[in-house]
Amino acid sequence: MNVLVFDIETVPDVESARRLRNLEGLSDDAIANLLFAQRRQETEGRSDFLKYPQHRIVAIAAALRRDDKLSVWSLADVGASEPDIIRRFFDGIERYTPTLVSWNGGGFDLPVLHYRALLHGIAAPRYWETGDDDPAFRYNNYLGRFHWRHTDLMDVLSGYQARATASLDEVAGLLGFPGKLGMDGSQVWDAFQQGRLAEIRQYCETDVLNTYLIFLRFELMRGRITDTAYAAECQRLRDYLRAEDKPHFTEFLNAWPAA
Repeated sequence: MNVLVFDIETVPDVESARRLRNLEGLSDDAIANLLFAQRRQETEGRSDFLKYPQHRIVAIAAALRRDDKLSVWSLADVGASEPDIIRRFFDGIERYTPTLVSWNGGGFDLPVLHYRALLHGIAAPRYWETGDDDPAFRYNNYLGRFHWRHTDLMDVLSGYQARATASLDEVAGLLGFPGKLGMDGSQVWDAFQQGRLAEIRQYCETDVLNTYLIFLRFELMRGRITDTAYAAECQRLRDYLRAEDKPHFTEFLNAWPAA
């Protein structure tokens, strides 16, 4: 198995807004509120979710399952710059060429990563490979929606039908996994303003854990692993979380009942 499960957390890109709209002198909060208000106006009050180029990445969490090893962590140190975080993500793809696994990664995480990598001039040749240099990528690459090198579980499980999609929390709960713990995406901006970046990273890591568990069940469903292998992978994750002995991992374990 060579799988990298990932999730990103974002906040409004107030610095770009300040520069592009000549908003010098306004606080970050005031600029963010301006962006949210404009978005509500554009959507006639239906949503204040910002357009993708207006998001700034503050955390990327990952679970790497490769050979006989499993690791779950947030990329780069707390307080690392956005370019450093993004560069770490694409460097992992360059190094391992893993199968990427996400929940709505094709609909949100990867497009945001594209815009931000473009902004910061970050090269990612392996990720953008479509067969010109490596023929193996011609019919199975990270960019093709119906390819498997990136498996967006929300997209696949809904049959690529927007009306059939479900949230990560809903599906995790359905399968008996912990789901969201302590925070959701709508609270990230407030937490970021309060300096709670470590908490945001932990929340992102637990989203990755839920996604990884759903992926294992998906692999079982499509016959890629046996019942025995599925149970062994779940036990491997339990053992890893216990050994790491971190509060948010312990909370996750306590909310994940034994089979």
